[in-house]
Amino acid sequence: MARKSHDPVSSQLSNTQIVLTSLCAGAIAGALAKTTIAPLDRTKINFQISNKPYSTRKAFKFLRQTYHQHGFLALWRGNSATMVRIVPHAAIQFTAHEQWKKILNVDNTNKSPRKLFLAGSLAGATSQSLTYPLDVARARMAVTNKQEYATLRQVFYKIFYEEGITAFYKGYIPTIAGVVPYAGVSFFTYDTLKMLYREYTNLDCDARLNPVISLGFGAIAGMLGQCSSYPLDIVRRRMQTDTQGKYNSIRATLKIIYKEGIIGGFYKGLSMNWIKGPIAVGISYSSYDNIKNTLRQLTAKYNRKFL
Repeated sequence: MARKSHDPVSSQLSNTQIVLTSLCAGAIAGALAKTTIAPLDRTKINFQISNKPYSTRKAFKFLRQTYHQHGFLALWRGNSATMVRIVPHAAIQFTAHEQWKKILNVDNTNKSPRKLFLAGSLAGATSQSLTYPLDVARARMAVTNKQEYATLRQVFYKIFYEEGITAFYKGYIPTIAGVVPYAGVSFFTYDTLKMLYREYTNLDCDARLNPVISLGFGAIAGMLGQCSSYPLDIVRRRMQTDTQGKYNSIRATLKIIYKEGIIGGFYKGLSMNWIKGPIAVGISYSSYDNIKNTLRQLTAKYNRKFL
């Protein structure tokens, strides 16, 4: 039986079909976004976990050196691990966001800032918690050479037997502490900008936005989200990639980062995030909305024809 909805297309779908279309759209959107910015992501992680001073010039120098020394595909090293993580992560996050909005009674006409922020925060925490070990594996592959971790399977094997199962959750607390404001701010900003745009242009609350417009709104959302949680992103990366017990607690990690760069150490690589973050979030949000709408229209058409 179809659930009630303000969306005329969704009203023709069962809740199972709504969830499945969200999962598929989220998975594809996440894969597209992360593959696009994978070289920049690898560069950022390498600077985050080292005590080397960061600059945009040095970041692009790292990209050039990687290309000349290891080849073009080396720029995407660790991306297979990223895909293994981001596909379920994005699928769960977008689907959880939609379901949390439903639980909190938030729709396209709801202007409750608290509920919008809470729905985004809960979606981020849900997806991050369910896929966190994959995030640790991805970070390890991004900052090591092939001799140390040749495959994703080897990453899991070595971490489990050499460091124990708890190593898969290194940096979990700062990650969750960071994802709550990040996901909350980004989803809240994106939804709010869409609502304001629809009001300004007199668009129906369920009308599909131009992909370029939604891409721009996603980029703004991504930039604001990054700024709200970036210091905790530094902490989690240090803890995730630690194999010598140097960063064994949040407090110890904060002290080391502070000594290395005072306050600036907590924002090392942020300028790189201002490049890749808006690109990734913009592609992700825009792709999700358009792929989801297309899948739902096709599913509704199938229902009318065969059911």
